Formats: sequence, structure tokens, C-alpha cells
Amino acid sequence: MKINIACPSTGMQKVIETDDEKKLQNLYDRRMGQEIEGGILGEEYDGSIMRISGGNDKQGFPMRQGVLTNTRVRLLCKKGHKAYRQRRAGERKRKSVRGCVVGHDIAVLNLVLAQPGEKEIPGLTDDQVPRRLGPKRANNIRKLFNLSKDDDVRKYVIHRT
Repeated sequence: MKINIACPSTGMQKVIETDDEKKLQNLYDRRMGQEIEGGILGEEYDGSIMRISGGNDKQGFPMRQGVLTNTRVRLLCKKGHKAYRQRRAGERKRKSVRGCVVGHDIAVLNLVLAQPGEKEIPGLTDDQVPRRLGPKRANNIRKLFNLSKDDDVRKYVIHRT
């Protein structure tokens, strides 16, 4: 199973691949949105808390919040639903999605670092990725850089590349 760990505060992510059934056994029967201890995955993650944010099974079907099973189900999806894009106005379609419970047939599991531990995690919390996109509105730029009304906002614009 591949485990994709993202750190929103640094903007970095790390993929680890594990086949150790002893580690994976602690992840089974957990639901999306539940928080787990990082020590389950290895010693380098001790003290950190991670949240399960989703995943895909071996055929690529995404996990869906609110479907309380660890198998695949077919839902009638409409506009605004996850994993579905309507082609015509008012169109509905039955799509296969996975339940929100982690099972043995998950291929990729996505985790978000909710609370980092005391030690730095190499490749995840030890570096910073610069923001590629910044806010467009002047008030949002002021909020990001803690500017007053008198400061010139144009000096702080993050240009899109």
C-alpha cells in the first residue's frame, strides 16, 4: 500500500510504500476524517498526529465520505457530487465509489499531518515550498502580510507564473 502524507503548513508531501502487514493492520477499519498516531507508520513519525483524508482502491475508485462500508458501491450522482462531472444540464449517473472505511484492498491512502511531532520529519517538515499562487484582492493581501490600510499593496502581490 502506498501512503501519501501531506503537510499543509510547509506545502510538502511524501509517499511511503509499505507491505508490512503489522503496520497496515492498525489502519484497517478506520474511517475518513479519523485521526491516527504517526508512530503506527514508523519511528520517524512518533508524536505526530495524522488525519485520514481519502484514498483509492486497486482499480482506482476513490473513497467517498459518508458511505459507511469498506467495499465498492454504486451511487446515483448529480451535479456537485464528488467524483462526478455532469455532461448535460440535470444529468444524473450511477457511479462506483469506495466506502469511507479503510480496507485491505486500498492501493493508496492519503493522510494529512494534523499535528507534527517534536522531531523534524525529513522530506515533510524540514523544508518549505514557496507559495505559487497568492491572493488577488487587496484586503486578502493585507490579511496575508499583516498590512495596514496605509501600506502599498502592489509591492506585496505574488505574481502568477
